[in-house]
Amino acid sequence: MARPLRSLHLTTRFVDGRICVYDLATGVMGVLSPVMAFQLSSEDDVVDHAIATGLQHAYYTTLNALVCVAADGTEVWRSQFDPQSAQQHGHRPGCMLSWDERVVWVYRPDAMADRNRADQWVAFDAEAGTVLAQVDLETVGHGGQQLRHPADDHVFLDVGEGQDGSAIYRAFLDKGRIDLTRYPWDDRCLIGLAPDGNHFMTVHHEQTDVAVHTCPDGDVTFALTVDAFGHDPERIYVEWSGGYLSPDTLIVTLTGETEDEQEWVRHYRVDAHSGHVRTEFHAGTNNPYDIQPLGDGTWLTTDESGHPVRWTDS
Repeated sequence: MARPLRSLHLTTRFVDGRICVYDLATGVMGVLSPVMAFQLSSEDDVVDHAIATGLQHAYYTTLNALVCVAADGTEVWRSQFDPQSAQQHGHRPGCMLSWDERVVWVYRPDAMADRNRADQWVAFDAEAGTVLAQVDLETVGHGGQQLRHPADDHVFLDVGEGQDGSAIYRAFLDKGRIDLTRYPWDDRCLIGLAPDGNHFMTVHHEQTDVAVHTCPDGDVTFALTVDAFGHDPERIYVEWSGGYLSPDTLIVTLTGETEDEQEWVRHYRVDAHSGHVRTEFHAGTNNPYDIQPLGDGTWLTTDESGHPVRWTDS
């Protein structure tokens, strides 16, 4: 029996040394106000973070640790990434909570951190901070994006390897081990999962096209090159951003320069099933990476204050 689909009800931003939490279930549009804020230690440089829906715990990574804190900011546990890395740049560990919030998934770019080992994908017990399972990856990545499948317990990881490309993995925790699948590409970047989990969207690492794939198989449903949007592929690029605005609509982002070398950004609506390019989409931001489609016809950008702004497609 298929599990009910799950969607994002809380979102977070790291603002002024705090993990700020925003409730998306209220349906409020415009600049969002936090319903909770976790004050963190000033000694930690936060790289990534995740929040439990009960608002009792927050989790974050630094360059050398995964940390859990309580609502009042008290440290609950800390798991060090040993050996400690002296490298200050080029590696960004990421964290994400499983849907049931029992597992914190952490991508560790250990090769770039000079830990003398392969990159790691690690499943931590969210309550105790102990390692449940971990697996070596065949990557030398700088950072990684993790996504949860909306209908099952699979998680996805896109590892960015700079000029060497990008690797996409799918995994789930099975009886104390990580069951890992790597997709057979080194030139596609994972952008987003469809709200029903049946497809996912990628962009070519060289920014030449956008594609939609069946999930989990990865077969290409359709692909669009830059000229499908009426632009010159020699001058215009598909950005590694966008995603599923709704179950039926993708947002695809293109960037380029005018003849006088002024950069521009344009977003387009694309039919998520047929690949038909519909109309230009006005996102409310000129930053190609400051757009987070939520899959329900709304999306987030960021205010000058650092807090999210929610927009609607209706």
